[in-house]
Amino acid sequence: MIKKIGVLTSGGDSPGMNAAIRAITRSATTQGVEVIGIYNGYKGLLEENFVPLSRSSVSDIMVKGGTMLGSARLPEFKDNEVVKQAAAILRKHDIEALVTIGGDGTYKGALALTSHGINCVGLPGTIDNDIASTDFTIGFDTALNTVIQAIDKLRDTSSSHHRCSVVEVMGNRCGDLAIYAGLSCGAEVIITPENGYDEVEVLNLIKYYEEVKNKKHAIVIISEKITDAEMLANKISKTSGFSGRATVLGHVQRGGSPTAFDRVLATRMGDKAVEVLLQGLGGQCIGIMDNQIVSIDIETALSMPKKSRKHLFKLHERLV
Repeated sequence: MIKKIGVLTSGGDSPGMNAAIRAITRSATTQGVEVIGIYNGYKGLLEENFVPLSRSSVSDIMVKGGTMLGSARLPEFKDNEVVKQAAAILRKHDIEALVTIGGDGTYKGALALTSHGINCVGLPGTIDNDIASTDFTIGFDTALNTVIQAIDKLRDTSSSHHRCSVVEVMGNRCGDLAIYAGLSCGAEVIITPENGYDEVEVLNLIKYYEEVKNKKHAIVIISEKITDAEMLANKISKTSGFSGRATVLGHVQRGGSPTAFDRVLATRMGDKAVEVLLQGLGGQCIGIMDNQIVSIDIETALSMPKKSRKHLFKLHERLV
C-alpha cells in the first residue's frame, strides 16, 4: 500500500484548487497515507520545495481562491531528462505517487512522470473549461459567475447611455466562458474561437439590433485574442448610433472565493484521485460526466475532440 503521496498545482490558478488540496489531504490521511505539498508546481518539485500537509494545515482553505501551494509554468518539463530528474527527486523523498491539478500541460507532465514509475493522477483545474474529458473543470463556475456579475453591472450603465459594451473574457482556445456568460446575460453578440469572427457581420448585427429591433443598448462578449476589443468598440461607435465601450475583465476572472459548485466538484475529484492512486493506478485523470465522477486514461483524455457547443450557439440565435 502507498504510504506517501504528493500534490501540486500547476499552470494558471483557478478557484477551487484549495478545496481539492483539502480533499486530497484529508482523504489520504484518513486512510493512513502521508501527504506532501509541493510548492510552485513542477518547478517547485525540481527545487525540492516541499511541505508536509495535515488535516489541520488545510483547515479553512476551501473558501479561499487561488492555491495555497502556489503555481508556476515550467516549459522545460517537456524534456525527458528533466522529468527523469523529477522522478528521482520524488523517490529520494519516498513520495510514491502524485496528484497534479491544472490544465492539459499539467496532464502531460503527469503522464510523463507515470512513464518514469511515479503513478500520477491529474485533476482538471482551469477556468477556461477546455479539458475535453470532463463536462466541467474546477474553477469554471466561479469564473463564469464573476463574468456574469461584471456584465450585469455593465448592462445597467449601458442602458442609461445608449451604449454597446464590448466585454473581453478569458478562454483563447475555448469559448465556454463567453457562450455561457452570453446566454446567462442575454448578450446580443457572442464571439468565440468556435464560431469565428467576421467584423463586418458583427457591425451589421449591431446596426440591425439598434435600427430594426430598436434596442437601447447592446452587449458583445468576445473571447480573448480574437481581436482588439477597444478597436471593435471604436468601430461600433463610428458605424452605429451606439457609443461603443470596451471592458477587458482580465485576471479578475481567476480570483474570488469558489462557488459551492466548484467546492463540491473539487472535493469529489480530490477524493476520487486518492482512491485511484490507492488502487495502484497511474496516468489517469479525473472528470465529471453526467454528474458522475470518473477516471480516464490521460492519453485518451488528451486525444479527445473539443466539446461541441453548437447547440448553445443555436439556442442563442433563437433567443437573441
